[in-house]
Amino acid sequence: QVQLVESGGGLVQPGGSLRLSCAASGRIFSINVMGWYRQAPGKQRELVAAVTSGGNTDYADSVKGRFTISGDNAKNTVFLQMNSLKPEDTAVYYCNFRRSRSWNQPPQDYWGQGTQVTVSS
Repeated sequence: QVQLVESGGGLVQPGGSLRLSCAASGRIFSINVMGWYRQAPGKQRELVAAVTSGGNTDYADSVKGRFTISGDNAKNTVFLQMNSLKPEDTAVYYCNFRRSRSWNQPPQDYWGQGTQVTVSS
């Protein structure tokens, strides 16, 4: 079973930066979208940023202008550069790969185990 492995989380002061990385443990074909989600205590998991196989990106309003997602479909890797971090960015961050399957099957999702990001002085 292919797994997604995240790294790069940690403790950072407000205004600081972190770079999250996510790589698949094996080869995943037909990835349509790679993304990052986050879940803060007591809140639902939310989409932070996503990049399609065609290179289109989408960001949550709360991170626009501060976060940048990039991905390499062939290498099955995705990154999230986070700048100007705020305390409200504190959460567990999860990477996600979504791949297409046959026309009559729903897409398949792969999830990482999560990496903690804490923004605090």
